[in-house]
Amino acid sequence: MREVVDLHLHSYFSRATSKDMDLEHMAEWARKKGVTILGTSDITHPEWVNILKHKLTDLQNGLFEFNGIKFILCGEVNLVFRKNEKLRKIHLLVAVPSFKLLTILNKTLSRFGDLSVDGRPTLFMSGEQFIKITSSISNEIFVIPAHIWTPWFGLFGSKSGFDRIEDCFEDETEKIFALETGLSSDPYMNYLVRDIDRFTMVSNSDAHSPENIAREANVMKDIFSYKDIFDAIKNKDQRFLFTIEFFPEEGKYFGDGHRKCNVHFVPKDEKRVLCPVCGKPLTYGVFHRVMTLSGWKREERKDGKIPFKHIIPLKEIIAQVVEKGKKTKTVDRIYQYILSILGSELNALIFEKEDTLFSKLDKEIAEAIVNMRKEDVEKQIGYDGVYGKILIKSREGQFGTFD
Repeated sequence: MREVVDLHLHSYFSRATSKDMDLEHMAEWARKKGVTILGTSDITHPEWVNILKHKLTDLQNGLFEFNGIKFILCGEVNLVFRKNEKLRKIHLLVAVPSFKLLTILNKTLSRFGDLSVDGRPTLFMSGEQFIKITSSISNEIFVIPAHIWTPWFGLFGSKSGFDRIEDCFEDETEKIFALETGLSSDPYMNYLVRDIDRFTMVSNSDAHSPENIAREANVMKDIFSYKDIFDAIKNKDQRFLFTIEFFPEEGKYFGDGHRKCNVHFVPKDEKRVLCPVCGKPLTYGVFHRVMTLSGWKREERKDGKIPFKHIIPLKEIIAQVVEKGKKTKTVDRIYQYILSILGSELNALIFEKEDTLFSKLDKEIAEAIVNMRKEDVEKQIGYDGVYGKILIKSREGQFGTFD
């Protein structure tokens, strides 16, 4: 049986998050998207944990259930610490198999920061300390560095990150077995950096609103427990089929640039330049950082790697075809119709056969989805907090636009 797993998202207890990020809306949108296993998010926040305890049904295998969707206790923390004379801010994803272990973990973490302030709490401790604590509580608590290339909060981010994973976790590095790509990179980019070849690349949505669930995710099969999920990730075994990825150029930190000055580009070498408009340092993007750590080599390596597929969210595709904003009633009406006949967004984008798309959908929308699958697209890069755009070739051979 196929499972679509999205481990990283946030509840309404996190800053800058939709008020609709409650269990009811999460489960509703998981069904629309085609997700079968969803992270609960924010497992350190006491009020949210209390809601989870009352509403989730324990399946006695490390998974929980609500309104037909399976959940896993999973959340993000923000570590702040000084190392090598530099202030570090690193985000980590942590998964726990039971409320019993979660209670012990949160009691310990509360010594390092106020867990009630934010669903993604700030903890004043190092990466090495965090791993030592989680592993001392249970070897079934798993930690995955989150969106590892994000400039300000990624493990390898240009603003506060490290050049080597061992520089962050030291002797505890051996307990890390997976890294999260984030929206502005994909597995191919990550595997250009030879030093991180040994880790499994996973992808999650980091959704702050229900509609963004599964914009990135992991596709597995024969998963029956919490342990199965992490065994499949750790061992890169046949149960881990592929990851679902944003086109990294659409991510809002892909290229170098300055949002205020409307300056953006993809660098051709590691040279750092000042903004030609204001003269201040640019925000150096994920591509720049990846290529710097790779030595600007583009050696492709696929052996032993989990495959991946790029997607464009279905509403963006519809908006491009009908030439209307993706938040308009017209786009939503078509979106809901497609879900009614194909079952879910990911069925439309990935799993349905081409013949089915052309027999059941408007021809132009079917063509757009097929062109996306073929990656017959034009890429306009994201930079300095501005999302990019991925444009699909139309029937006339032109690339459309959407808002």
